[in-house]
Amino acid sequence: MSLKKKLVEICHKVYAKGFVSAYDGNISCRTSNNTVLITRSGICKGEVTEKDIVEIDLIGKVLSAKHKISTEHKIHLYAYLKRKEVNAVVHCHPTYSTAFALLGEGLEKHYLPEVFLTMGKIPLCKYATPSTDGVHKSLEPYIDYSWAMLLQNHGAVTLGKSLDDAYFKMEKLEHAAKIILLAKLIGKPGELSKKNINDILKISESTYGIIPDKRNI
Repeated sequence: MSLKKKLVEICHKVYAKGFVSAYDGNISCRTSNNTVLITRSGICKGEVTEKDIVEIDLIGKVLSAKHKISTEHKIHLYAYLKRKEVNAVVHCHPTYSTAFALLGEGLEKHYLPEVFLTMGKIPLCKYATPSTDGVHKSLEPYIDYSWAMLLQNHGAVTLGKSLDDAYFKMEKLEHAAKIILLAKLIGKPGELSKKNINDILKISESTYGIIPDKRNI
């Protein structure tokens, strides 16, 4: 499958999952030529076709297509410039994750082993006006190691080594946020203890093939 086709598929998935509504969100991937394919501005992600994908370079110059690029393309370019292993970025407004962002809370406590292993702490980036440089600059404290970040009063961003990876991190983030929110409505959710975390770390590589970044534990 071509990268454009995969990008269209992921766009349709985030819309079908309800991670975005109307024209919200933007999704991109890095090509083998170190350019970026990104969704154009003002398009419902459930209706994206290959014609709605714009190719740009790493400074934001449009290389193909006549459409206007997403106003938040700088988030994507910032991630690619900072992280050589990142090949895809998904920015959405998922309901439960964004609810935490509205409360001014990151998801930095470890409740779920699978979230701890694959994404670590999920920090809250300080509010910045959408479409301005302030948005990508708000990622600066965490961009070197975080795979998922909440944007205060805005939404969420996940990074991945591939489009599927970035998408599934968004799906896992939203699923975790829903579980944690429901648990808080019922009572007080139990955090993983230091022993629980250390036990997971001891088997993370041998059992799951994952080496968590210590900066994100």
